Amino acid sequence: MSIYRIGIDVGGTHTDAVLLDENNQVISETKSPTTEDVATGIYTAMKKIIGDASVPREQIKYAMLGTTHCTNAIVERKRLNNIAAIRIGAPATTAVKPLVGVPDDLREALGTHIYLVRGGHEFNGREIVSLDEEHLYQIAEEIKGKVDSVAITSVFSPVSQAHETRASEIIREVLGENVAVSLSSEIGSVGLLERENATIINAAVVNVAKTAADGFIQALNNEGINARVFFGQNDGTLMSVEYAVKYPIFTIACGPTNSLRGASYLTKSSNAIVVDVGGTTSDVGVLIQSFPRESSLAVEIGGARTNFRMPDLISIGLGGGTIVRIQENGDFTIGPDSVGYRLPEKALIFGGDTLTTTDVAVALGKVNLGESSKVSHLDKDLLNKVYVKMVEMVEEAIDKMKTSAEDVPVILVGGGSILLPEQLKGASEVIRPRHSGVANAIGAAISQVSGQVERIYKLDEFGRDTALEMAKDEAKEEAIKAGADPDNLVIVDIEDVPLAYLPGNATRIRVKAAGELSQFKVKETI
Repeated sequence: MSIYRIGIDVGGTHTDAVLLDENNQVISETKSPTTEDVATGIYTAMKKIIGDASVPREQIKYAMLGTTHCTNAIVERKRLNNIAAIRIGAPATTAVKPLVGVPDDLREALGTHIYLVRGGHEFNGREIVSLDEEHLYQIAEEIKGKVDSVAITSVFSPVSQAHETRASEIIREVLGENVAVSLSSEIGSVGLLERENATIINAAVVNVAKTAADGFIQALNNEGINARVFFGQNDGTLMSVEYAVKYPIFTIACGPTNSLRGASYLTKSSNAIVVDVGGTTSDVGVLIQSFPRESSLAVEIGGARTNFRMPDLISIGLGGGTIVRIQENGDFTIGPDSVGYRLPEKALIFGGDTLTTTDVAVALGKVNLGESSKVSHLDKDLLNKVYVKMVEMVEEAIDKMKTSAEDVPVILVGGGSILLPEQLKGASEVIRPRHSGVANAIGAAISQVSGQVERIYKLDEFGRDTALEMAKDEAKEEAIKAGADPDNLVIVDIEDVPLAYLPGNATRIRVKAAGELSQFKVKETI
């Protein structure tokens, strides 16, 4: 019996969907406008690919979703959980309160249940003071019935998570098992305020992730499909629904990473720069060993600085629907605004009234789309200047992502990639694979499941080899929890950074393990 998989990726302009067979061949694909409520666009795209492919519904066993639900909720300050934020760090950290530097409207949306508790650890793992359990019991009684999600952050919990673990036990004891608890040691890295922000945001979008998962499962059921559901996460791998509801923050920026994984799969390239041109923006990222390069900088989400793992990306305001404005003196501007999913009604080539980048490419004979006669009256010399500028915007972004002056392969994906030429400065070759328009949905469908751990180890206690083995085992355990096959795990990334400023010969070790979906052997190797 053949086994099929659905991959869906929700972008700002389009929701892309593919149906793949067990050999990862595309059976059907579609692009559907992303709707304001997101869910309708997902249902429409899914219905289309299932309708186009005459495959028995009972043979569709897996469904993967890359979604912007959580990102949108944070940006819009809507549909957030009622949360409590507990920082374990008094008296050492009272000078800087939780959520400092976070925009006022986001702080307001997150609520006023914010607490400081005595406890926490020094950078060497020693207790600052013992954990004030009595205060935690008081807090738990106070917030009972008022919140449905709790964020717990302790000072230097990546070194010792003992106080966070005990605090979560107390919260669950009083509030019950149904309350969601987010621990900072499982989400961010060293750096109290950024890690705390990431944990609070994670706690705030648990319901959003749960609603998205329930809606997706319900949509599948409505189509008579009983499939295992996975969410795309922002390191280019998948996680189970249970894992996604516990760590919804990891879905943020999964769209561009799905595109990178799809580009790698479609071209069989493991090291390259990927340019994903959508309707509104172009995202430029780097593939290293078939996975997206990770950002080493703090990342802002909805105005809050965080330090959890995020892909290293540059986003520029250039897409297929980007608006081009030409002034009377011949000067022009490109974007950053876009007609987005309204391109088929707003662009000149479709009878609309707005000059877009797609119109420019059609007028210059670079793309065959719509009615070219509707743009034949435009000044070709001026349009050539506009087009040169469009290409330069992409070339500059590619240059910024390179780590050396050498030319590197560049892969073009996304529906708007038809705008770009066959040669780009800084590219050793420009590859435009088949099915490149839905590379993001393919990336979601073919991805493996991963687990990552980032901890500080004191080598004086364990020794380097033992510390590395401990980190590898923990990363494998996380991958299994996320839905990976235990017999099929591979360590795909190890980073070992000595921390000279910490005693005990300390080192920060980050390890990522990835494997195929459990009960299903994916015909893709790293």
